[in-house]
Amino acid sequence: MNLQVTTEDHEGWTVLFVAGEVDFAVVPELGEHVRRAVAQGRHQLILELTRVVFLDSTGIGALVGARRLLRSCSGELRLVMPESTDHHVNRVFTALGLRRLFDVHPTLDEALADEDSTGAVAAG
Repeated sequence: MNLQVTTEDHEGWTVLFVAGEVDFAVVPELGEHVRRAVAQGRHQLILELTRVVFLDSTGIGALVGARRLLRSCSGELRLVMPESTDHHVNRVFTALGLRRLFDVHPTLDEALADEDSTGAVAAG
């Protein structure tokens, strides 16, 4: 399954809907979507990952890179992924302890509604 990314604006946030496999072959494409949004002045970004079926270490690196980029321009990054242990990305995040680094929400509505985002630590 190839990477698919669509972009929509919601309530002041830019949402990138990511679907497919996020691996070494498509990470540059995902990074380009994030950089393009930031270059356009969109510093409130949500990556909607509920339809990502596979995430490897380069995909994790891309998410960490997106987080750093947004932080460098005083922006904010939120992730949307189900809390289900059946969801691959959630299992990877939980196993590696990555949830504490990101502001993670189970639904897009909850990510948009979060007015006091405190889900991510300040490091990095």
